Amino acid sequence: MAAATTPPSKHRLWPIFVMPALVVVAAIAWSAFWFYSASQVDRTVDAWRAREAASGRIYDCAKRTVAGFPFRLEVHCLDATVELRSQTADQAAAQAPPVTARLGDIFVISQIYTPRLLIAEFKAPATLYRLGQPVMVVNWKTARSSIVGLPGTPQSADLVFDDPVVDRVDASVQTPVARASHVELHGRIAENSKPDHPTIETVLELTGATLPDIHPVLTKPFDADVRAMLHGLKDFTPKPWPVRFRELQAVGGRVEIMQSRIQQGDLIAIAAGSLGLTADGHLDGELHMTATGFEAIIPALGIQQMLEEGVPQGTLDKVAPGVKTEDINNLFGALDRAIPGLGKAVRENANAGVTAGLAAIGQEATLEGRKARSFPLRFVDGAVFIGPLKVAQTPPLF
Repeated sequence: MAAATTPPSKHRLWPIFVMPALVVVAAIAWSAFWFYSASQVDRTVDAWRAREAASGRIYDCAKRTVAGFPFRLEVHCLDATVELRSQTADQAAAQAPPVTARLGDIFVISQIYTPRLLIAEFKAPATLYRLGQPVMVVNWKTARSSIVGLPGTPQSADLVFDDPVVDRVDASVQTPVARASHVELHGRIAENSKPDHPTIETVLELTGATLPDIHPVLTKPFDADVRAMLHGLKDFTPKPWPVRFRELQAVGGRVEIMQSRIQQGDLIAIAAGSLGLTADGHLDGELHMTATGFEAIIPALGIQQMLEEGVPQGTLDKVAPGVKTEDINNLFGALDRAIPGLGKAVRENANAGVTAGLAAIGQEATLEGRKARSFPLRFVDGAVFIGPLKVAQTPPLF
């Protein structure tokens, strides 16, 4: 009897090709999604530029490219420019010519799977021009930012600079305005904040900063950490800054300084309080300050040297705003006429007198284990007072 033969089995080959086919389909779908997202970049950027331009901030790129396939979007802006119109009280009031900032390249990255997070890097330098002439140059080692929430309402934003340098340009001569080894600015919408009345939390950190153009005391490096809350915003609609500040004033908006600390050598000062705006745009409010080591910075004021050599009005405006040179000269002349040599004695002991005056202000306190003084730092119509002593004058914000 012949043996039964088993017919050969038919192997199903189609399962072998399923996985490669799915991979190809997924790759095609992902590629289509990436190119669609890339095509929306120009539309989103142009819509944002249009909103900003209506607020007097005009952004442009000589050339803009999109790359980063397959997992992220990389937008490269070459030769970026920003034209600022009506962004300060002086510009808005006098219809001053716009200020144009020319930057290096801007590189923005967005991951496909986190499209609402944008990370940017900025290439130095940035040069500010007015009427075609350079007026300020800003340089840095690295500069980067991140923002969460765009293109809708931003939820948080961060800006970080390493080794920033700001110089004023006058007839091709650069004068130092500001220096720092590190700067950080952070902002976010506070928890439990209402959408129609958002509250913003901000943090400013300065390391090794100098501001020689503002006050003689600030020529020596200092560190600062300021944490504040901004109340009174209605929305995030792009607007010129003077308009925004005027709206804040109209609704009683305020900046609440939750905590601030400044250290410069032996000087340590902390402060907290609240600042608002007057009807004409000046800062108004009060901070409660506690400080130690004041005597270490009195010589840096240069008061005694100025009195001995004569006080230039420009220097006096920084040290004691509102005081005129002729007033000081008349005072010392009167002292010498009353008691010969008295005016000279006062000049030669100015530092001791200022130190004693500051020690008499406020109340005794302790700060970080050291003896300190606690006193109000008042802002009255833009003028800054330590006790009865006027130490600065701030400009109006609108």
